[in-house]
Amino acid sequence: MNPPPEPARPPQSRQLPTHLRRFSTAERWAHRATALLTGVCVLTAACLYLPQLAQLVGRRALVVTLHQWTGAALPVPVLAALGSRALRADLGLLNRFGPHDRQWLRAVLRRDKRPSARPAHKFNAGQKLYAAWAAGATLVMLGTGLMMWFTHLTPLVWRTAATFVHDWLALTLGIVLAGHIGMAMGDPVARRGMRTGSVTRAWAEREHPLWQPEAEETRQPHRTPEPR
Repeated sequence: MNPPPEPARPPQSRQLPTHLRRFSTAERWAHRATALLTGVCVLTAACLYLPQLAQLVGRRALVVTLHQWTGAALPVPVLAALGSRALRADLGLLNRFGPHDRQWLRAVLRRDKRPSARPAHKFNAGQKLYAAWAAGATLVMLGTGLMMWFTHLTPLVWRTAATFVHDWLALTLGIVLAGHIGMAMGDPVARRGMRTGSVTRAWAEREHPLWQPEAEETRQPHRTPEPR
């Protein structure tokens, strides 16, 4: 006699992970190296322009040399990490501005703090604008800094204009960086995501609802494009 068939087992519900992968190792190290170089640039610039710090530190020639080489090396971490597919994909997302980003900005201007009023993909509109501004400011600072460094390559009027732009843009950059650090200090989950590469699912659903379904599918070979 044949044995009786086994009773059908109820289908098991798929357990969703409690954490989602947000940044790769290459992205995190590029961010850390860029932050370190930026910090050195800001500190050395402060020592060059504030008399109190200049007297305290001394060694002006050494500070100038450190500021010059650190500024010249500022784009290197991102350029070195371009071999990372994850970084290239994130740069593409940062360079893409959709209708949901405009809705996010309108909600910020109206001070509407409801999560439903601020739809965001992996990066919200504020992060995209900051990334674009930081990239442009870094290139301008690099170009004007090189004019001030290699004085024999440009005429005096160019160097004068470069000094004016470099100084005032440095002040603006310091203010924006302070705001960036303040925003990061107010969001411990986002800081942990940059430090460890992972964020909680609850945070992703609340802060980046349009990105969370795509983050689940990063475990699969197919990837859903960002909604336009």
